[in-house]
Amino acid sequence: MEKSEDIRDAKEIIQTLMKAKKNVRMYPENNPVYVKTLDDSLAHFTHFLDYRDDLKLQIRQNSILYETEEIYSSPEKEDNLALFFFKDGLRELTFKKGLTRDELEEFLKILAREYDREEIDDDIVTLLWERDFQHIQYIVDEAILVDMDDEEYEITAENNLKEQGTDIDDLKRAYTDGFQLEEPQGISVVPLSENDLQVLVQELEKDSSSKLDKLVSILFELVYLSEKQSEVDETFQFIRDAIQYSMRHGDIETVNRIMKQTQEVIKEPAFQESGKNYFAMLSQYLGHQEIAGYLAEMLDSSMDLSEDAYAEYVGYLDRNAIQPLMHYLGQMKTVRARKHIIDALIMLGRKDIQAIARGLEDQRWFLVRNIIYILRKIGDRRATEFLLKSVRHHDIRVRKEAIKALGEMGGRDVIQTLRECLDDVDGEVRVAAAKAFGAVGTEVAKRILLEKISNKMFKDRDFNEKKAFYEVLVKWKDQMVFDFLVATLRKKAFFNRSKNDEARACAAFTLGLLGRKDALPELHAVRNSGNDLLQDFVHAAIRKLEHDQ
Repeated sequence: MEKSEDIRDAKEIIQTLMKAKKNVRMYPENNPVYVKTLDDSLAHFTHFLDYRDDLKLQIRQNSILYETEEIYSSPEKEDNLALFFFKDGLRELTFKKGLTRDELEEFLKILAREYDREEIDDDIVTLLWERDFQHIQYIVDEAILVDMDDEEYEITAENNLKEQGTDIDDLKRAYTDGFQLEEPQGISVVPLSENDLQVLVQELEKDSSSKLDKLVSILFELVYLSEKQSEVDETFQFIRDAIQYSMRHGDIETVNRIMKQTQEVIKEPAFQESGKNYFAMLSQYLGHQEIAGYLAEMLDSSMDLSEDAYAEYVGYLDRNAIQPLMHYLGQMKTVRARKHIIDALIMLGRKDIQAIARGLEDQRWFLVRNIIYILRKIGDRRATEFLLKSVRHHDIRVRKEAIKALGEMGGRDVIQTLRECLDDVDGEVRVAAAKAFGAVGTEVAKRILLEKISNKMFKDRDFNEKKAFYEVLVKWKDQMVFDFLVATLRKKAFFNRSKNDEARACAAFTLGLLGRKDALPELHAVRNSGNDLLQDFVHAAIRKLEHDQ
């Protein structure tokens, strides 16, 4: 996003906030205007934050700046958004990527309530602090902590600003004088707020991130040097904390290094068995809901994740990660994230088919379809008993996926269920069942399919469905199928001639796919039939057999 576009979009966001605070104040939450206002506001923020990590606004007395550019200005004392923030001590307001609808709604309610002054005892800083927003951060002028009421503070702030010069030398002099001031006497120390602590923690995290690898190395050295179990216990907890910290910050490579060193500890002959059991639990820790949540956030974000690093990480997971991953699978917003979790579940599912199969009980059709896909890719025939129930799911897409999975798994126990699916009320499901018989590929499957096509009721089905059934017969390429197709092609009828010609056209189409040139005489014999559909398919089959081989 170009800077000029940033400035324009930031201005639009300010105008959106001005409009939204009025509508949120005027309309109840179930009113369409209220809902539309909230949706429009979120859309503006989302559009901006799609290209930037944050929107950081600098607050002045009568203006709001973004990257030193003024995006809002008002000389008025009433209905002045900048002054409203400024007089309560806000000097910087930041909206972070990931801002949720609920957070934005709460923020707009704060704006609306403050303009009404309904709760005059609560300033905006207090309200922001009470909400503890995850994606809205702010910086407060410490002068606001001085004991004075709002009106007095506002007047004082205005007078101080009027007295300030704009000369660069004055600014430098003021900066120098600030360091020469004597320590104030008689002023009590104000304890750090929760927000202050969060800011400090963030700064410490930035400083410590580059040292994490060294810290981990030291921790593992302590493991080898530990003489008491209590020492191992303490070190183990620190290593767990390092994993949690790394995942929270999207550093999957560091977690991989920790797990690799953990495996080396477990293989160390001289290390105590009790300690080895402790470290074997780290794979279980990776499967906890919290850690899986960090992984899901990482996958659903725009961060560049190494495929090799992710594959290595998944290799360290244990079966207890299955349920948390299935939980987040239903919440992923991007195809990329869903694919990564599905890949992990395919690998883990080989360790515990039943845990994966529990996902088939979910009420969300798309999650059930994903679970069936996972079971299909695992390919363990023990999953058949779970999939047999899914062919009766209320959603067609789920039924089709289950039928496809059963066809690929095969076995005598799926034949009867697939046979019943050939008469499903939905044509797409019937076609899926026919293709599943082709995947099974047995002699029994072939005979069932030929029996269905030969049934007198089959001719009344849609032409494309009939064509799909015939096309499955190519799977076998044997004499029985060839003879059946030739007999169908030769068949003539006085009644229902159009339906009969559709069947002949399907037979011609399939003969072309079989690739046997001995079908050419039969095709040439009917090339000039009076039915356009039959002629088109016969000519196409002849061209294919004469030119493709």
